[in-house]
Amino acid sequence: MTEYSADFRDSGLIFPQEFLLGSATASYQVEGAFDEGGRGPSIWDTFSKTPGKVLNGDTGDVAVDHYHRVEEDLDLMAELGLEAYRFSIAWPRIQPFGTGPALSEGLDFYDRLVDGLLRRGIRPIATLYHWDLPQTLENLGGWPRRETAEKFADYAELVGAALGDRVNMWTTLNEPWCSAYLGYGSGAHAPGRTDPVSALQSVHHLNLAHGLAIQRLRSVATNDPEFSVTLNFHSIRAADENSHGAVRKIDALANRAFTYPMLRGEYPADLLEDTADLTDWSFVYSGDLREISQPLDMLGVNYYSTTTVRHWDGNTAKQSNDGHKDMGGSAWPGADDVEFIQQPGPYTAMGWNIAPEALEELLVSLSTEFPDLPLMVTENGAAFEDVVEDGAVHDAERTDYIRRHLSAAHRAMARGVDLRGYQVWSLLDNYEWGYGYSKRFGIVRVDYDTLERLPKDSARWYSEFIKTRALPPVPGA
Repeated sequence: MTEYSADFRDSGLIFPQEFLLGSATASYQVEGAFDEGGRGPSIWDTFSKTPGKVLNGDTGDVAVDHYHRVEEDLDLMAELGLEAYRFSIAWPRIQPFGTGPALSEGLDFYDRLVDGLLRRGIRPIATLYHWDLPQTLENLGGWPRRETAEKFADYAELVGAALGDRVNMWTTLNEPWCSAYLGYGSGAHAPGRTDPVSALQSVHHLNLAHGLAIQRLRSVATNDPEFSVTLNFHSIRAADENSHGAVRKIDALANRAFTYPMLRGEYPADLLEDTADLTDWSFVYSGDLREISQPLDMLGVNYYSTTTVRHWDGNTAKQSNDGHKDMGGSAWPGADDVEFIQQPGPYTAMGWNIAPEALEELLVSLSTEFPDLPLMVTENGAAFEDVVEDGAVHDAERTDYIRRHLSAAHRAMARGVDLRGYQVWSLLDNYEWGYGYSKRFGIVRVDYDTLERLPKDSARWYSEFIKTRALPPVPGA
């Protein structure tokens, strides 16, 4: 039996050869070329150019210019030995206005990307939606509007028909929690609305979009791919013995609002009850849950940190340490009596606590609840204040973070979890949404003036791990 260290700082743990190791990015964060090839504006183009929405007024117009540097980036992936690359497709690059035929220029870019990955022996994992809704569809109502889900299904079919002979795994949505609650509830993400009912409508229509897209993809894919969705699971802790009701309420909003309809074909009764003062959920039509609950081959798990909650007494100053920017609204409709308390450190540069043990707990919990569904860690990583010294970035903190979370993954597998892989976030430093270019998650540094790529020590460490399948020690940690 393997002996693990108490602090998750293990070295030498052996991972199976079939455990898929790679890295991930998202279209708006890396591509740039915001107005090339016929690409239309997305809600993030609009949001980022609205004064006061993004730190320093940063936009993704150039990002890290992956659109023009795709061959360079593919060579970099091959140099690092990545076995998989999880990328997202920009909806407005395929359909500038969210409807109509696919733009050949947009499809050509992703053709080149997928073919380049396959030539280098790297498995393509394609995400259809990582938050860049065409602005035209937002003007018509966005995700609170049912028709947006139907348009998404049409888009999925177009992309599936073009790439469905080569993509190994399809992911419908990345973190629909963020799209719904941060985009339409708190206002921290595009499109920046602050309406709790719109947020809940968006939850349902994103779920519906997922189910419709799976069906369309299955109808056109010809290479027997795997189908998945990626959720950002909230690992929720009770602040005290009287806070279990608060945990239940946040779990319903954050986790079960997606897993129950997608994997069980129902909405949690307590979620409907908690939000009854806001909506009667009449936007859920007969037959919707059947459409949503499509069989999946994989469940993507994004994990960064934990969340600690308790009941708010209504008198003291309310704590709102949920890890997201305060833009005036709430990401938690129906949970005004819950507060999010400051957690003990250490922290990353995002202010998120580091708790690898919670990843193990989360994976075991999901495996217990959905025992027949394989899991993959589709995002895990950390931002730190990197410093370039003598042409290198010695990011021991990031390497240590990745090492400890891989140890958590190993422990989960030892407990019987069917975990198929790990994709580190992120391959490249990039546009970090409302924080602009102020936070660096990459294992590869990008100089935002010259766009030069520089693999950090964490990239070299990760490359050695992929090659040997054994966790190396972390120099200087």
